[in-house]
Amino acid sequence: MSKLRVGVIRGGVSTEREVSLKTGSEIVANLNRDKYEVFDIVIDSEKEVFEKVKELNLDFVYIALHGVFGEDGRIQAILQSLGVAYSGPGVMSSAVCMDKEFSKRIVAGYGVRIAKWKSVRVGETVDFETIKKELGNRVVVKPNSGGSSIGVSFVENQEELEKGLELVFGMDKEALIEEVLHGVEISVPVIDGKVFPTIRIEALAGDYFDYESKYAKGGANEYVFEFPEEVQAEINKFAKDSYYGLKCEGFARIDFMVVNEETPYFMEVNTSPGMTSASLLPKSTASKGYDYAQTLDLLIESSIKVQR
Repeated sequence: MSKLRVGVIRGGVSTEREVSLKTGSEIVANLNRDKYEVFDIVIDSEKEVFEKVKELNLDFVYIALHGVFGEDGRIQAILQSLGVAYSGPGVMSSAVCMDKEFSKRIVAGYGVRIAKWKSVRVGETVDFETIKKELGNRVVVKPNSGGSSIGVSFVENQEELEKGLELVFGMDKEALIEEVLHGVEISVPVIDGKVFPTIRIEALAGDYFDYESKYAKGGANEYVFEFPEEVQAEINKFAKDSYYGLKCEGFARIDFMVVNEETPYFMEVNTSPGMTSASLLPKSTASKGYDYAQTLDLLIESSIKVQR
């Protein structure tokens, strides 16, 4: 039986390039060589993808890219045009999930609880006093299409708001201003439509699960956690409804904030979640008996099953 020719694409052009390089290198190192012929593909520009994938005659591409040209549907469209299967959701789902405002509106339509927010585009003027009436005295400003908590600011006045928006508009055309929720962050993988165990996140390196907490050694405690039955049932329902509502396929990771240990709020969907062996999704699958290599098998199989 011939081995599946699998290319792992990493690097890319987004602000999350370094995260992608690390994720991708670990995937390359751990893919089962008895099953796969593995190709490490580091890209520095978008145009390289078409040439390299076609040249290698791949059966499957594991997209280890994050952010722009990784999770926004563009690389998915290129691979689809080449007839090559790839990891995670399809073109439309990836694009919608990358847009935080769009995905909030969709999941809310499925009854999933969301935080209050306001969207601001480049060139719009925003008055903090107006924001304060709608969202509270302290708000969070973030890129609408970013990830890894890059470009996030907590603001309490007009000057801080303008600085926060300036930071976002250096990397995105649209900003989200959200009410600040106080609670615990959790992450819930959904693979092939099945909800996997919840990972609870306790940031140690910062006030919240920021870039430092996510990627610094000892930056956070992340562990499998089960809430009381009624709360966990709602979390699982929200995760599944978000996955199907946003038309995800293969796998995705849904992030929530749980207020007072009992009220979950949808935060975002990650269609290309971090996949080092210490990342959130592998910690969840490990609790079900999958080692890291077996988790990669599971993600590849669930993606191929969709038969794009």
